[in-house]
Amino acid sequence: MPRPTADDLGDVDLSPDEAAARGAPWLPPGREVELPGLGTTFVRDSGGPAGAPVVLLLHGWAVTADLNFFTAYPMLAERARVIALDHRGHGRGIRPPGGIVRLPDCADDAVAVLDALGIDRAVVLGYSMGGAIAQLVWHRHPERVAGLVLGSTARHFQGGPITDLWYRSYTPLAHAAHRVNGPADALVRWRVDRRVRDAARGAWMRSELEQVSPAGLLSSMRSLGRFRSNGWIGSVTVPTSVIVTTKDRTVPPRRQRGLAAAIEGSARFEVPGPHDSIVSNAPDYLPQLALAMDHAAP
Repeated sequence: MPRPTADDLGDVDLSPDEAAARGAPWLPPGREVELPGLGTTFVRDSGGPAGAPVVLLLHGWAVTADLNFFTAYPMLAERARVIALDHRGHGRGIRPPGGIVRLPDCADDAVAVLDALGIDRAVVLGYSMGGAIAQLVWHRHPERVAGLVLGSTARHFQGGPITDLWYRSYTPLAHAAHRVNGPADALVRWRVDRRVRDAARGAWMRSELEQVSPAGLLSSMRSLGRFRSNGWIGSVTVPTSVIVTTKDRTVPPRRQRGLAAAIEGSARFEVPGPHDSIVSNAPDYLPQLALAMDHAAP
C-alpha cells in the first residue's frame, strides 16, 4: 500500500483545502457508526492491505483518536487495517446518559465497533487511558483480541489515599458539569488554550480538543482512578508489547515496566521521552511502535 499523502485527507467534516488550512495531517477515512443499543460513535477505517492484520486504536484521556495517533496513522496503515474510534465522552464519541463515562463501557464500545465492521479479532493498541481500556477489552472479550500493544500505561493509576481521594472527587464534579455547563466549559477552554498555544497544528488541535464533553472528561478520570488489573493481567496469553516512555511524569516508568513484567512473554520497548512522545517525540517513538507491532502481530 503506498504511503498516504496530504492530498488523501479522510476527514469527513473538512474538505482537503479546509483541512490543510487548519494544519490537519493525513487522516484515514472516517464516518459515524451506529452501535446497536449504545449510540453513535466516530470511526476511522484505513481499509488496509489485503490480508493484513487489523489494529484497533484506543486513545488516551481528554484527546481524540486523531490527536493521539495522527503521527502513527501512515506507518500503521502500511502494515495493517487501522480502526480508530473516539471513546464515549471524547471527540465525536457516544454521549452517554448523564454524561458519565466508565472504562468498562469504553471497552464494550470498542468490541461493538468490531462487530459493526464485521471484524472477528484485532490487535488492540491502547495508549495511556486507552491502555487501560485495551486491558479491559482482553479481560472482558478475550476471544476478540489477537494481540496487545500497551503504551505509556500501567496496571493501576492510584498512588495512595491522597490520590485516590483526588480521583474520587471527579464523580461529583462530572455530575455538576452535566447539569451546569459554564464552569466546566471554562475549564475545558483553559486546558485547550494551554495545550495548543504554541503548537504547529494549533487550529486543528483546538478543533479536536474542543469536542470533548466536560462531564465525560471528569467522569472518565474517576473511572481511570478505579481501574486495577493487577489481579488478572498476568493471565494474558496473546502476544503483547509494552512501550515505556522513560521520562514520563504522568504514568511513572516503573509502573509501565511493572505492567510488562506482569505479562509473561511480553516484549518491552523503551522511548526516551515524555508521556505524549507519540506526538512530541515521534521520530524516536514510531520505530519502537513498529517493532512492538511486529511482536504483537507476527
